[in-house]
Amino acid sequence: MNRRPTANLKNRNSRRPTTALPKAIQKSIAVAKRSRGSVGQDRGPFNPPEDWYEPHDAGGDSFAVVTQDPGPGYQHVVTEHHVRQRLSELPAKFVAPLQVVQLSRMTRKKRSFPCYGMQWGTALYLYPVEIGLVEYFGRPPRPAEYNETRLFGGQWAHEGGSLWRLTWTPATIRDFYLNNVLIHELGHLLDNRNTGYQDRERFAEWFAIEHGCRRRGNSVRKSASRRRHRGK
Repeated sequence: MNRRPTANLKNRNSRRPTTALPKAIQKSIAVAKRSRGSVGQDRGPFNPPEDWYEPHDAGGDSFAVVTQDPGPGYQHVVTEHHVRQRLSELPAKFVAPLQVVQLSRMTRKKRSFPCYGMQWGTALYLYPVEIGLVEYFGRPPRPAEYNETRLFGGQWAHEGGSLWRLTWTPATIRDFYLNNVLIHELGHLLDNRNTGYQDRERFAEWFAIEHGCRRRGNSVRKSASRRRHRGK
């Protein structure tokens, strides 16, 4: 998961005013993204080339899912059904602040700062990956990157020189998105205490482990136990 060049920090003051919103929603306007690479230094204001969804203090216990065309050469690896099913497994209080999940389109501009997911305001954005589920990176994976992707079934291979290949299957990349990327970005949305980049990343990583990886591990163990029981 190699970090590629970051986006140009232009139009820094273009965000909508939030003074009329409840404080809990105002605190979630910060931008955070799950990079296709190592943790970077995105500590300054950032204006992503995304559709902005105005936060609102509306009642209801549901969120909207917007599905865009993934773009030429790309594919979405989860569906609206996958997203809703996974989030329904979390405590309702975790999902309550969420208002939109967008399965975003890949564009030339977005390829300049590729990421798997992003949180902006009360919306989460999940990005498509290359058709064929093969990603190429211009340097070796760092240990944390290697271990994390391997945990979810990603397979690394050295192609020679500085070129590395990361290969997924439909099942492994879906697992990675639903139990890591989606939960990580939701953690950012729920984090109304931390303001520094590193602190926000640490919280989101903890949240993804606690409510994504550990839940996934429990499910795997339960499935294995059921298989052993049936085999007796």
